[in-house]
Amino acid sequence: MYTFDSRIRYSETDSQGKLTMASLINYFQDCSTFQSEDLGLGVEKLKEMHLVWVLSSWQIVVERYPALGEKVAVGTLPYGLKGFLGYRNFCMMDREGAYLARANSLWSLLDTRTNKPSAIPQNMMEGYRLEEKLEMEYAPRRIALPPDGVPREPVVVKRHHLDTNHHVNNQQFIDIAMDYLPEGFAIRQVRAEYKKQAFLGDVLTPRVFEAPDCVCVTLENREGDLCMAAEFAGAG
Repeated sequence: MYTFDSRIRYSETDSQGKLTMASLINYFQDCSTFQSEDLGLGVEKLKEMHLVWVLSSWQIVVERYPALGEKVAVGTLPYGLKGFLGYRNFCMMDREGAYLARANSLWSLLDTRTNKPSAIPQNMMEGYRLEEKLEMEYAPRRIALPPDGVPREPVVVKRHHLDTNHHVNNQQFIDIAMDYLPEGFAIRQVRAEYKKQAFLGDVLTPRVFEAPDCVCVTLENREGDLCMAAEFAGAG
């Protein structure tokens, strides 16, 4: 497993002094980026190859949110490469090696010239050493939405939502969706399914679905296409 050590910063915490879900996702995203950079398969190399990895789905399960100043280790491992798809686990551990959070993710490799799936090239197949996937309760990738979603005020995509691929970053999608959770909602698990990219100036309409044990939020573009669906399960 590829890992790096860190310490929870004040800027990464909520009003209770605990790591936020948004910051946890950023740690995971940074970890896989660091691994790719160290293997010579990072952002600039992908640009040269006219390729980009796009996240298709997340499942993130939290055991405990670490507190301000706590030392942690963040890890990632690829466990499957097939066709244009990459399967990758993530985790965050405390100083004793106990899991604070675990995640599963599915990624699609796209050709930036055509925006269509591209077979994983040989240098990536050789560069990413596949490992045994983490032990966790794996949930389905597809999210079944409860009935009767309530539309909310549209959100305009701003520059701070974008990443180096010039589309809305996966964490930013979830951050937008979390604005519609009830106050004090403690997230135990997030599942997110990404359907369509969004770009600067796009208008996203949130739709909120509430169920007894979870809250789902979808984000649709002006044409009514689903960009992302997220399911937030509570801690209780």
